[in-house]
Amino acid sequence: MNNNFHQIRIGTCSWKYESWQGLIYSNSKEINYLSEYSSQFNTVEIDQWFWSLHSKDKITLPKQKDVETYFNSVPEDFKFTIKIPNSITLTHFYKDSKNEKHISNPNFLSPELYELFLEKISLMKKKVGMLMFQFEYLNKDKMSSQLEFIDRFENFLTQINRELEIGIEIRNPNYLNQNYFEFLKRNNVHHVYLQGYYMPSIFDVGKEQIKFLTDFAVIRLHGTDRNKIEELTNNNWNKIVVPRDEELSRVAKMIKYFFAKKVNLYVNVNNHYEGSAPLTINKIKKLLTAE
Repeated sequence: MNNNFHQIRIGTCSWKYESWQGLIYSNSKEINYLSEYSSQFNTVEIDQWFWSLHSKDKITLPKQKDVETYFNSVPEDFKFTIKIPNSITLTHFYKDSKNEKHISNPNFLSPELYELFLEKISLMKKKVGMLMFQFEYLNKDKMSSQLEFIDRFENFLTQINRELEIGIEIRNPNYLNQNYFEFLKRNNVHHVYLQGYYMPSIFDVGKEQIKFLTDFAVIRLHGTDRNKIEELTNNNWNKIVVPRDEELSRVAKMIKYFFAKKVNLYVNVNNHYEGSAPLTINKIKKLLTAE
């Protein structure tokens, strides 16, 4: 990709896939996946720490050994985007059955648990580009209104260390309105554009947000039908099985727009988008350098 796109970092959602051997990995038996990955990409999304809430009594946070390994496996100018643990972003515990009552999560937007998480990843801080708060669909049983969500998040922001950039991935289409983007702007919190999961097209959302742009953003390319693409690939992520060329052309134009507006942009590509995240990234890079 043209070096002029210095504000734009394009990488994958997670990285440890054996089926990427030959695409970005060697056939070495003692492979350091992240080290080899970082020789070709300058950013990656860590989602493994999101899955932290195992039961009402058990929360797991990053292990020191993993933090050290990740930090030492990448160059100084490499950046991670990291999903915040769901023990912080879930309003209620997961239910074992539909008939079970919702039980509130006492650690939802807990400043104390967030600070503990920051302490666990402190070694990595200078290599963190964005911390992403991914919320599930917040129905009326979980959040009474958008106003309540904004109030609770703003209260949380007043109590935490703001050393690292923060982004929000919301999964309520009706939240993507002027009130929401004004809330992001006044708090210097950034929008995570999700393409997939029944959310509006990121191109339509972008039109709404133009006048509220902050200086950072994330685009996450996930696709629409996770089960179908897993069936088509058989979980071998080494070829494109659902081409999205027309959509990628629009993604490239969106990236160029953010670049022109001096937005520091992370583009995180999932295997489920087309079938192979590295091959999708190759297509994006060609589109960006075509002109």
